[in-house]
Amino acid sequence: MDNFIAHILVVDDDDGIRTLVKKYLIENNFLVTTAKNSEDATKKIKIIKYDLIILDIMMPGKSGLEFIQDNKKYLDTPIILLTAKGEPDERIEGLEIGADDYLPKPFEPKELILRIQNILNKTKKIGQKRVIEFNDVKIDLNKLIISKKEKEFKINNTEKIILEKMINNPGKIFAREDIGLLIKLNKERSIDVIITRLRKKIEVNPKNPKFLQTIRGAGYVLWIE
Repeated sequence: MDNFIAHILVVDDDDGIRTLVKKYLIENNFLVTTAKNSEDATKKIKIIKYDLIILDIMMPGKSGLEFIQDNKKYLDTPIILLTAKGEPDERIEGLEIGADDYLPKPFEPKELILRIQNILNKTKKIGQKRVIEFNDVKIDLNKLIISKKEKEFKINNTEKIILEKMINNPGKIFAREDIGLLIKLNKERSIDVIITRLRKKIEVNPKNPKFLQTIRGAGYVLWIE
């Protein structure tokens, strides 16, 4: 995958399955976010674009199929459905309305990983920026590295999520509340600390930032164009 690190959303109401799938994916070097139902997942896909979604069909409230139908304008993301063995009609409907693959429960972890890799090898983030360069700075979200002159800084998962959103929305102001929803953090002070840390990796003079700027009373913006 050429050092590409995919971010996967796992949507399942079963705590055990959600935890187990997350464990398998992390062990195979994927970034993972989870959602316990369709409503939770809908909030998350409106904030960040995932590389792939693993979606249970049968959930309380809205089903996985209803989730796909309700969110078509947000979903250009590959989807693997998790289905019970007795749901052939739902599998067919899911594929018809936009899912890419399905896996009946119970499933072998290795098979899930292979299906994910096969889909990602075919779809690989078309149209979204993952590597940008400006001045002496290079941000590479595939390798999770920021290069500044001759120095390299690692990007952690929280920083990756923020940078991915900002890079693909240059000039857009993100309120602290927006960033908090993005990274599941509701403490404004902690968000400020994360931004300060990012500035040290990006800016020549972090105390007088040129690229990752504060808009007083509004939030933060990344100027890269």
